[in-house]
Amino acid sequence: MRWTLALLGSLSACTALGTPGAEPRRDAEDPAMRPEPARALPAASAQGSAPASASPASPPAAGAFAQYPWLEGGAVGMPAPVDTLEKRFPPPRGFTRVSLAPEGFGAFLRTLPLAAKGTPVKSYRGDEIRADGHPNVAAVVAIDVGKADLQQCADAIVRLHAEWRWSHGQRDHAYRTASGTKLEFQRYVSGQRIRVNGNRIELVPSAKRAEATHALFRTWLDDVFGWTNTGALARDGERVALDALRPGDFFVLTGVPFGHTVLVLDMAKDAAGRRAVLLGQSFVPAQNVHVLRPEPARVWFVLDEAAGALTTPFWDPFPFDSLRRLPE
Repeated sequence: MRWTLALLGSLSACTALGTPGAEPRRDAEDPAMRPEPARALPAASAQGSAPASASPASPPAAGAFAQYPWLEGGAVGMPAPVDTLEKRFPPPRGFTRVSLAPEGFGAFLRTLPLAAKGTPVKSYRGDEIRADGHPNVAAVVAIDVGKADLQQCADAIVRLHAEWRWSHGQRDHAYRTASGTKLEFQRYVSGQRIRVNGNRIELVPSAKRAEATHALFRTWLDDVFGWTNTGALARDGERVALDALRPGDFFVLTGVPFGHTVLVLDMAKDAAGRRAVLLGQSFVPAQNVHVLRPEPARVWFVLDEAAGALTTPFWDPFPFDSLRRLPE
């Protein structure tokens, strides 16, 4: 059983929804036989470091990141925060950031803490995935990856959404697995844990009731990451028309064996109504959440509505009808 669970635990969040009714972790295939997508680990460009998007940030003021609870205690391997997404990346010339509800998910993402410039994207093992100066990476978010290959593309969106809700005092978190089983934080607090039963999972009382601390919450999230994927995210996310796009929405593609998703971190508009967005992602293997660049000289993606899809560096174009939103 230990070997079986270890094998199941190595599968990717950047995968499609499995066979209906089955509950293998991520996919039903043998992960030992599955290569990683060729586009997942592009080599650094010979063009060298991308130009800076803003002047060097001054040290953050005390309490500047108080709404980001994962920063307390400093998880192992987590890069230190030095400034925010909003401060580092001003909108393109002629564009103005859109107004956001101050307590909403979009506002939470707009001021995400960023690691220092020059921070490479690393895997959960500490291996360098994308070096400083990669032409399609603008910044690394100051959030931990975890100790296992769990916080991949769909999981990073769940993580940020869950942390936003936690920061506003919510403790009724619940996310569904690939086959639809609801994983609720309060059941975890009560002592219920996942048990594998054949090709399904069940929740059984197996631990003492615990205090609902952020540390326990973070452990529960790893359970969620272990059993959700892009298919679950696409299924449970509300479909959003492009005209209603806002920060906190995400584009998601499922597929066999791979899928992927990118999160809209911020948005700006110009006088003509064109929209520019900042995008973030994690990938395979689990790695630092990072801000994308469309090309070395730009960090904002200007949406071309006539194209019918959003083109990003590491995946197929996302059709605009792949846009989704988690409940707020």
